[in-house]
Amino acid sequence: MFIAQELRKKNIAEYLLYMWQVEDTIRAFDCSLPRIRREYVERFDYSDEQKEDEIDWFGNLIRMMNEEGCREQGHLQINKVTMQMLIELHTQLLASPKFPFYSTAYYKVLPFIVELRNRGANKEENEIETCFNSLYGMMMLRLQKKEITPNTEHAVKEISTFIGMLSDYYKKDKEEGLKFED
Repeated sequence: MFIAQELRKKNIAEYLLYMWQVEDTIRAFDCSLPRIRREYVERFDYSDEQKEDEIDWFGNLIRMMNEEGCREQGHLQINKVTMQMLIELHTQLLASPKFPFYSTAYYKVLPFIVELRNRGANKEENEIETCFNSLYGMMMLRLQKKEITPNTEHAVKEISTFIGMLSDYYKKDKEEGLKFED
């Protein structure tokens, strides 16, 4: 909860990837709050009050996962809404002549996105979702200490830069409001 709150303020892309990891963490503990408390939260250097807040947060996420039918797979509605906001911002940035650097970055990563989407199971997936799935996949490969090819490393580095730019625009839009037209 504390990490999520900080990431949401600083970097929406990192927040979303973190929340996907939290969903998978919950699944790894079979959606069991007692196990999450005992085997996960207790490892953190939190005060007793912070641990209780964290347990409450996990409990709410487990309840939402049960209600929304994503115990086994998929994402919580709160995460889907965040993704949708990023997709909408992406569309606005591309449509506006005021953001040529963003458009340039997008067209630079588009071949990687197309290749990844063609390899994936869901060919109808939005381009931004494809980018996030590739970043999350890379994160999982690194956690599992699996080998990553130089081509994949390069593609994900470019995608990461592009998503970083989208995240920066998201933050700027939330703080100041972006002007898409004159």
